[in-house]
Amino acid sequence: MFDSEPLFELDQAPVEAVGFAEMAMLPLGELMAADWAEALGVVEIELRGVLGFLAAEVAAGHRVLPSPSNVLRAFRQPLADVKVLIVGQDPYPTPGHAVGLSFSVDPRTRPIPRSLANIYRELETDLGVPAPVHGDLSAWAAQGVLLLNRVMSVRAGAAGSHRGKGWEKITTAAVTAVANRRTPKGGRLPLVAVLWGKDAESVRPLLSGAAVVSSAHPSPLSASRGFFGSRPFSQANALLREQGSAGVTWELPKVR
Repeated sequence: MFDSEPLFELDQAPVEAVGFAEMAMLPLGELMAADWAEALGVVEIELRGVLGFLAAEVAAGHRVLPSPSNVLRAFRQPLADVKVLIVGQDPYPTPGHAVGLSFSVDPRTRPIPRSLANIYRELETDLGVPAPVHGDLSAWAAQGVLLLNRVMSVRAGAAGSHRGKGWEKITTAAVTAVANRRTPKGGRLPLVAVLWGKDAESVRPLLSGAAVVSSAHPSPLSASRGFFGSRPFSQANALLREQGSAGVTWELPKVR
């Protein structure tokens, strides 16, 4: 099962390619990278239950975000490649915004969501990187930055509406899997967890002593209470280098 080719590529697949009900019946290896499928086998029943819940939401006439092609997008980059974990809350509830990577949006989205705009402001302060004009963070994901929302779906227009529906068990297993990776000799693989706000802080006990950079959330409601000036990007790169890993190129490429 785990040797199957993933159903979706990192680039967005057509929304209509497959629905949540169909996804609930597919082998995990067709929904995500092979090593993620193996690691999340411990919560396979729960994951299929959540996908079934999403199918029921759609059947009841609700719009679910992100689309089926993107809801598990965070797990399409190999687990073995993760070196930075950034934990979000739940997807943007505005239709057209959520793309399955925490804080990221479709490159055509304007204006950029305020939390992401604050992240860009801190990136510029920290590293002198000019704020991008788009909100596509897939270049970070391609370098091993796991952009994981604690809850991975939402009903359109209703922030927090899918909390307590089963995602928390799945993302707990995901964070645990990231933190517990080991080299063939038993050493820890390089990892820095970037925890912004209380929801993200809730995963700290799962990290098995991994390096952590933490601050307030970049939301406009809290960014001025400790996020601005926290320099998370330079801190993360310094901690990665201490672990013998190359840092992340945080500057985002231009999109066409």
